[in-house]
Amino acid sequence: MFPCCWLALVALIPMTLSTNPGVKVKLTEKGLEYGRQLGMASIQQKLKSIKVPDISGTESVSPIGNVQYSLSDMQIVDVGLTKSAVDLVPGTGLRLSIDNAFISLHGNWRVKYFRIIKDSGSFDLNVNGLTITIGIAIQSDETGRPVVSTVDCAATVGSASIVFHGGASWLYNLFESFIDRALQNALQKQICPLVADAVSDLNPHLKTLNVVAQVDQYAEIEYSMVSSPTVSNSSIDLSLKGEFYNIGEHQEPPFCPTAFYLPPQINNMLYIGMSAFTSNSAAFVYNKAGALSLYITDDMIPQASPIRLNTRTFGAFVPQIAQRFPGLMMKLLVKTVNNPTITFEPNNVTVQANGTVTAYAIQPNATLTPLFVLNLETSVSAKVFVSTMRLAGAVTLNKMGLTLGTSYVGEFQVKSLDNIFQMVLKVVVIPKVNVQLAKGYPLPTLGKMNLVNTQLQVLKDYMLIGTDVQFTD
Repeated sequence: MFPCCWLALVALIPMTLSTNPGVKVKLTEKGLEYGRQLGMASIQQKLKSIKVPDISGTESVSPIGNVQYSLSDMQIVDVGLTKSAVDLVPGTGLRLSIDNAFISLHGNWRVKYFRIIKDSGSFDLNVNGLTITIGIAIQSDETGRPVVSTVDCAATVGSASIVFHGGASWLYNLFESFIDRALQNALQKQICPLVADAVSDLNPHLKTLNVVAQVDQYAEIEYSMVSSPTVSNSSIDLSLKGEFYNIGEHQEPPFCPTAFYLPPQINNMLYIGMSAFTSNSAAFVYNKAGALSLYITDDMIPQASPIRLNTRTFGAFVPQIAQRFPGLMMKLLVKTVNNPTITFEPNNVTVQANGTVTAYAIQPNATLTPLFVLNLETSVSAKVFVSTMRLAGAVTLNKMGLTLGTSYVGEFQVKSLDNIFQMVLKVVVIPKVNVQLAKGYPLPTLGKMNLVNTQLQVLKDYMLIGTDVQFTD
């Protein structure tokens, strides 16, 4: 089982200069409860590894006198952590409390008295009323990833009872209190170091945090923390950068994230707020990379369509094209001229994009002759959804507007081409866009983390993902 996963959910804490985040994460009490269950399994395994050293000594036992004794080969048989709780300490962090725990072990005993009489056997020890209280600090390492450590730990062994088997076990009952104290001390000294080890063992897993996650050949997204977490009585709120960058070139866009706030939520373990800033930073990156352009040729048009990309079809609407370039195939270049703008309104995601469409005639020698350049304004609606651990989407055309930019064939009525370009957008451009959007981009993740019972709402200026989580081996 993934160790101490309840810590993994909250330990996204690299410290940088505070700024508005593009992404916010809220871990609820339900999420902490799930983490507590996983964390107990890890701590229980650690406590089962307690190594109890051999104990020996001499005690005066009336009426026998001095008795030499030794306890050896002691092994933990069982550890029970029946009652535990994780508490949020507002403004500080976390505290884990374990009450009424028990440890059972088995070992061998040996005695010698009257200098010549020896006896031996086995024993069973039950340690009850064990309490452990742990304070946990979360910091950032040099890579901006989280590091956890135990800042304080207190362990108390309530009582120990020992039962001897074999030989003259009645003899041991005369001085079992001496041995009880020795075993209690031996156990108590090891509990906190082992619990601290269980917390430290989480750090290799925390290094799996996708602080920078590659999206594709053009872009990566950064999920480093921009401020310390906010700990309240009911949740831990994390602020992540949530910004797209060109791979290898972290240039800031000409706009900044604005503040947004996640409403109180209790139904799911985890809530992720993805702001419009994050989506707009993606538009900036892809536009800068030149990825928002597409050459369209006739073989991309459905065979059943009566509209073909050739000078004959276009000549029916712009006669001078057919007159000057008869019998030639054509190619279109659709590209953006500035960054698309993405807006989030309740239950609605809209993308506004301005671009150009350049039409070329393909000469017999394969050279391209420009025919005209149209200014293109489009508005599309986006449906956004979570697919495994990625946020994906699909768009549909709302409206389109064309105006003439440059004509190399003389003046013509642009409106006559509306139907052609409506068709081109709907059957070629938007399906190509949706193929890419369906691939999605990575959400902030840690280790082998899966999302279950996921719901997504589009709100003003951000979308809210509510989800439960599961960690797998």
